[in-house]
Amino acid sequence: FSPSVLGTREHWDAAYERELQTFQDIGDTGEIWFGEESMVRIIRWLEKHKVPLDSSVLDIGTGNGVLLVELAKSGYMNLTGIDYSPSAIQLSEKVREKEAMSNIKLKVEDFLAPSAELSGFDICIDKGTFDAISLDPSDAVGKRKLYVGSLCRVLNPEGFFLITSCNWTKEELLSEFREGFEILEELPTPKFCFGGRIGNSVTALVFQRK
Repeated sequence: FSPSVLGTREHWDAAYERELQTFQDIGDTGEIWFGEESMVRIIRWLEKHKVPLDSSVLDIGTGNGVLLVELAKSGYMNLTGIDYSPSAIQLSEKVREKEAMSNIKLKVEDFLAPSAELSGFDICIDKGTFDAISLDPSDAVGKRKLYVGSLCRVLNPEGFFLITSCNWTKEELLSEFREGFEILEELPTPKFCFGGRIGNSVTALVFQRK
C-alpha cells in the first residue's frame, strides 16, 4: 500500500476533534465506517451463532463508539472500546452518555502497545483499524505484525475475531492472520460488476483464535 495520512495518529486526532465539535454543536455522531449494514452484519453473525450476551467484546479503534451502542441495544453487556485518539474516546463517551449506555467501557489505548489489563476478550471486532495501520507511513509492515501479536494477547483461545476491510482481499487477510488464527466464515458484503467481472469492495471475515 502507498503510505497515507490516513495511517497517522495526527490525522485521526484532527478528524475526531472535528467530529467531537460537530457532536457538541448539533448532536451528529459522525461517520459510521462501512455504513450501518456493516454493524448489522456483525450483530447478525453473533446472534446466528448464539454468542452469549455476557461475552466480553473489544471494539479495536472504536471511533465514535456507535458499534458498541448498537451491540448494547442488542443485549450485549460486557463491551469495551479502545482508540489511540483521545478525541475519539471523548466523542464515544458523549455518544454513550446521550444513549444512556453506562455499561460500555471506553479507554484511550494504542492497540499496538496494549496495557496489561487489556486481555481476556471473547470477541474482538475491527472495522477499518487494520486498514489504517496498513497505510502508516512509518513501518506499516512492522506495525501489522505488532497488531497480530496484540490480537493474540488480548483474545482468548477459541475467541472470535471479526474484521471488515476495504483494503485487503480475503486471501491477503488469510495470509496476514495465518499465525494463530483460522478462518471460520466469510460474511456477505455488497458486490459490484465491472468489465464483466464481479467483485467486492469490502471484505468481512470471521477468524477463530487457535
